[in-house]
Amino acid sequence: MKAVLDSSRKYGAAKRKNNFLYYIRRDGLLYFLLLLPMAYILIFKYAPIYGLVMAFQDYNIFEGIRGSEWVGLDVFRFIFEQDSFYRALKNTLVLNVLDLIAGFPAPILLAILLNEVRQAKFKKMTQTVLYLPHFLSWVIIGGMVYLMFSNGGMINNFLSSFGLEKIEFLSRKIPWLITYIAVGVWQNIGWGTIIYLAAITGINRELYEASDIDGCSRLRKMWHITLPGIKSTINILLILQIGRMVSIGFDRPFVMGNSLVSDYSDVISTFVYRVGISSGDFSQATAVGLFQSVVGLILLLSANFVAKKLGEDGIW
Repeated sequence: MKAVLDSSRKYGAAKRKNNFLYYIRRDGLLYFLLLLPMAYILIFKYAPIYGLVMAFQDYNIFEGIRGSEWVGLDVFRFIFEQDSFYRALKNTLVLNVLDLIAGFPAPILLAILLNEVRQAKFKKMTQTVLYLPHFLSWVIIGGMVYLMFSNGGMINNFLSSFGLEKIEFLSRKIPWLITYIAVGVWQNIGWGTIIYLAAITGINRELYEASDIDGCSRLRKMWHITLPGIKSTINILLILQIGRMVSIGFDRPFVMGNSLVSDYSDVISTFVYRVGISSGDFSQATAVGLFQSVVGLILLLSANFVAKKLGEDGIW
């Protein structure tokens, strides 16, 4: 009889735990804290999806979405016939690929080197200095770049004082491209380092102790323990970076670009600003945004598929 009662109590407890209301009563405060981020996602991420229909309309701001004329794929045909769109797309891909080549390995290398630093105060000070640029607005960074790299900037004045020829960092295409990539690496390297340092702390310390017993050098420990230990993090961030190959932020190319280097600085985000905001053609801007999203999704899925086929960790 006692065994039957015990089994019935266990069955009742299991049934209660499978009830959604049970978890609401038990963790009500945690679910309440979820309301704000859920509301943000619904309002700013999912609700605007309705506006994608503007890409298939001759959108009139006074008529609204429901009153605008439906034109099907005519907006996309018009965009794909413009040379300026292909130039913006090419520049976006070139800048993102160069950012990937120069900027992606930089925080990995820096995180590994910082992990080897033994002086705690120096390590903390270095981390603080490296993280600071990530929290600066690109407007501020653009002003700093102008003061440093313009024809009358600090670097060119320094070169002139030694009788050397000035370098037109911001008005010639190749120097501007190098400056653009270098400033981007400087601005983002600290934030990427945070992620990789967090991944490094999750590596089993016994592996390092065993390597010390075997007499491994620091370089061998970095190559055989640290890098394999953060490989999954590297794979995930690389896949996400590939998924953003067709997207690019507006502020960086807009602040650093100018008419003299527009052949390199005019990217998709500035193209959307020019045709969508300046010209008021919201249909074109929406169509380009939809194009970016679809191509980005295809790249993301393809990169994840290839990673899984190669036996590496993917996003899912």
